[in-house]
Amino acid sequence: MARRTTTPPLDDDFEERIVDVDVSTEMRTSYLEYAYSVIYQRALPDARDGLKPVQRRILYSMSEMGLRPDRGHVKSSRVVGDVMGKLHPHGDTAIYDALVRMAQPFSMRLPLVDGHGNFGSPDDLPAAMRYTEARLAPAAMLMVQSIDEETVDFKPNYDGQETEPTVLPSAFPNLLVNGASGIAVGMATNMAPHNLVEVVAAARHLIKNPNASLEELMRFVPGPDLPTGGQIIGLSGVRDAYQSGRGTFRMRAKATIEQVTPRRKGIVVTELPFNVGPERVVTKIKELVTSKKLAGISDLKDLTDRHKGLRLVIEVKNGFHPEAVLAELYRLTPMEETFGINNVALVDGQPRTLGLKELLQVYVDHRIDVVRRRSAYRRRKREERLHLVDGLLVALLNIDEVIQLIRSSDDTAEARGRLMEIFDLSEIQANYILDTPLRRLTRYDKLELERERQTLQDEIAELTAILSSDERLRRVVSSELAEVAKTYGTPRRTVLLEDGAVAAAADIPLEVADDPCLVLLSSTGLLARTADASPLGGGEERSSHDVLVSVVRSTVRGEVGVVTSAGRVIRVSVLDLPTLPPSASPPSVSGGHPVSEYVSLNPGELVVGLGSLDPNGLGLALGTAQGAVKRVVPEYPVNRDDFEVIGLKAGDSVVGAVELISEDHDLVFITSDAQLLRFPASSVRPQGRPAGGMAGIRLDSGAKVVWFGVVDPTRESRVVTIAGSATALPGTEAGGGKVSDYAEFPPKGRATGGVRAQRFLKGEDLLILAWAGPAPVKAVSSTGKPVELPTELGRRDGSGVRLTAGVAAVGGALGSGLAAPSPAGAATAGLTPADEDEQGS
Repeated sequence: MARRTTTPPLDDDFEERIVDVDVSTEMRTSYLEYAYSVIYQRALPDARDGLKPVQRRILYSMSEMGLRPDRGHVKSSRVVGDVMGKLHPHGDTAIYDALVRMAQPFSMRLPLVDGHGNFGSPDDLPAAMRYTEARLAPAAMLMVQSIDEETVDFKPNYDGQETEPTVLPSAFPNLLVNGASGIAVGMATNMAPHNLVEVVAAARHLIKNPNASLEELMRFVPGPDLPTGGQIIGLSGVRDAYQSGRGTFRMRAKATIEQVTPRRKGIVVTELPFNVGPERVVTKIKELVTSKKLAGISDLKDLTDRHKGLRLVIEVKNGFHPEAVLAELYRLTPMEETFGINNVALVDGQPRTLGLKELLQVYVDHRIDVVRRRSAYRRRKREERLHLVDGLLVALLNIDEVIQLIRSSDDTAEARGRLMEIFDLSEIQANYILDTPLRRLTRYDKLELERERQTLQDEIAELTAILSSDERLRRVVSSELAEVAKTYGTPRRTVLLEDGAVAAAADIPLEVADDPCLVLLSSTGLLARTADASPLGGGEERSSHDVLVSVVRSTVRGEVGVVTSAGRVIRVSVLDLPTLPPSASPPSVSGGHPVSEYVSLNPGELVVGLGSLDPNGLGLALGTAQGAVKRVVPEYPVNRDDFEVIGLKAGDSVVGAVELISEDHDLVFITSDAQLLRFPASSVRPQGRPAGGMAGIRLDSGAKVVWFGVVDPTRESRVVTIAGSATALPGTEAGGGKVSDYAEFPPKGRATGGVRAQRFLKGEDLLILAWAGPAPVKAVSSTGKPVELPTELGRRDGSGVRLTAGVAAVGGALGSGLAAPSPAGAATAGLTPADEDEQGS
């Protein structure tokens, strides 16, 4: 198939001529010209300076405009206009895009342009060129350094009115340090950034050892160093790229698992993969959560700012393993991306795919050529200057004759000729003498000229030595690279990890299993759960501070009830509670969270215990300050977060609440007038929630119940009572303490008065604290410090021994029981939100 081309006639009489052209030939020729233009003039970088033509033209133009780092910024539109008008007639958009990229620290490992204004982010476009300003960055001065010393070739620009460099001197390996990306016709390039210090070290090693192997070079350059940091997973693809010029590796965000709120853990992302912005990650996560393809995330916050840098906080729901959620984020979101290396660059005008050694070798050869040409230029300039200085010194030695010769000459030409003839000078020297002011022809200037001549001779000798010795030339190149690395080098940002170094999270289930556990309440008001439901150890295993005052069996995904002195039960999800580490001593809740984070208490309301909400159990056993006892039928509402379990009389309050395990256990009351009553739990009939209970213990006038709980009569148990004065200020009196054998107290019927538990001494008129439970026994103060109790067992109705410090709570082998406050107001585990700020474990 052919087309017809009509050529216009040269004059009116000339016949029209039609030339037949083959369409396939025309298309092939036109396409090749287009492809050639894109490959060589736009898309691919030169392997020597690592720059595309537009980037090279921008840096050269800014250098010519004097936009150095010590000068002020100018409008970016001014730079773009100068580049487009003189060197790059391809449109202002392409020029400004290239300028912006060279100013972005998240795109370039070593930025070449110092931008002022909004130059964009990984998610957002930059402001228009009329709003931003720019100048050369310090590193860019290395790229154009000594360009005016004939170190590189120049060529005419597009219209032949200007000249531009074919390559920049490039005092550092820009292509490897900053990488490159571009799409040409039939080929593309995608090169990863590297660390300047590492690349320079490898280049210096190659200069010293031209036959160095790839393994030797990779000791200096183990892998890319991305501007945004993060992690590189799997180095086999990196080695393939260094070997053949092609390879892939995985980039991962840097994320840590932290306690983002007092009740929840979260994933904190501080570094993202190269060319991935936070908004892109946030959008993808929201999309996955909305479509229910990603579970376990309750909240997502982008706390990124210019001062603290990137910070994405991903809050994980309770009941999900953060490690498994993070693995899903890596799998489903841009927090893990693949980077495909394709090291295509121009070498001697030809596109080639290069490995690490070839890239370094091309740069080293270029730099050696630059230094050689620079040295030759500097030697020639110094020789020219030395020639002038020699002539001037001749004139100074014969100053009178020179002056007389010039005065007696008719014109400059005659003076020049006579100087050349009489003093054997060249025309250049004669002209320089004629142009020199007389004020320079003094003795002082003669000394200066002699010093200058000596300096010039030394420099010429040094430059000659460099040019005559290839080894010395290489040493100069190596030392200059070392100085660049010392001045501009920065620590590595990207962590390199082998595939085997990454923990496999696939074995971790996404959701936490509904395993059995124990829910614990400490004397200082801390809630926690154990990792399993193993029995708690004895006193010899206990921590030196804090005690458990309430323990309930549950499951990880279950609920427990927090019982308050107002007769309320508040639901608490076990998942929300912190898990004690396996190394923690079970009777201590160090690492637990204050109970006020989970429940809201009214003024004066205290927490008195924990209870299971299992409908198949025996229910709660409650005791009140006025002596009422109640067993609650375990029929709890499922659609309410809090509910009442006892109808209290006016002025009454719950002093103890315990989950009943067996009807064979004893219900125990201890009163403020030191009376103890124990009776079997089977003697109390279960009642519904609104009921007010039944008579538990008969109280004398003015007496109140200070402690209520459950004791297993088949176990070795103890009774602890501490007496004091009702007139003493709370916390100021240690009191007299006594530890008795529980078996010494005979069981009696419900609604009786009980038996005496302690005889009051002078100054004592009530019990300020009491407790009964399994041995061994431990007591702590209000700050959680241990308090020594009497080691010998006292008589059932004996008197106490003066204690060294005030006791706030007492616990036993299972931490059962709760030391309730007496009318004197002793501190206990029943904490109000105001009290809690002063407590700690």
